Amino acid sequence: MLKRSTKERIIETALLLFEEHGFHAVTVDRIVQESGTSKGGFYHNFKSKDELLYTIHDSFITYVLEKAREAYEKYETPAERLHATVRSFVMMFDFYRPHVTVFYQESLYLSSDYFKDIKKKRDQYKQLMFRLVKEGIDAGEFREEIPVPITSMAIFGMINWTYKWYKTSGMYSVAEIADIYADLVLHAVLTQEALTRPDYQSLFLQHGLRTGERSV
Repeated sequence: MLKRSTKERIIETALLLFEEHGFHAVTVDRIVQESGTSKGGFYHNFKSKDELLYTIHDSFITYVLEKAREAYEKYETPAERLHATVRSFVMMFDFYRPHVTVFYQESLYLSSDYFKDIKKKRDQYKQLMFRLVKEGIDAGEFREEIPVPITSMAIFGMINWTYKWYKTSGMYSVAEIADIYADLVLHAVLTQEALTRPDYQSLFLQHGLRTGERSV
């Protein structure tokens, strides 16, 4: 087993404490004590408890943004790009569910400078999703009657709420949940014609998704 670094131990401990007790109720002394580190180790890795909170937030936002960019560069069709982006967004919860929980509970306590940095990345991700949906509509593959902002924000809302109920011990693995979400999103946005395209049928079959036309 790989030995965890001081920074990793501090982050893991802080996540548990912030999630259970809240950001303001947890002191640096308690984080240091329960992580088995030292104050010197803490301040070597973080300027303050605020920077620690920022690092927790930044880690998962950076992850989903990088994965979305990778999907856009790797694939050529709107459906493939959206499929990969949705899946990577859901898969994030396997690595960062505590981070997301703390983000929603404690993000109000981020200092203004740190919050600006986080908001910048969140806005970049939002605009990338808007672009994916718009390009799908412009290509005639996504339904033109669905507004880009509402469709994009609906996808965000559906996936973001996963942190509230997802458990690693649950009936479905995170990969299975990712495929289910991808199924729901693609069958909601693709036109009837696009749903029956051979290359998209192959995409569906590859990931165990439904094939054929959308039910009406």
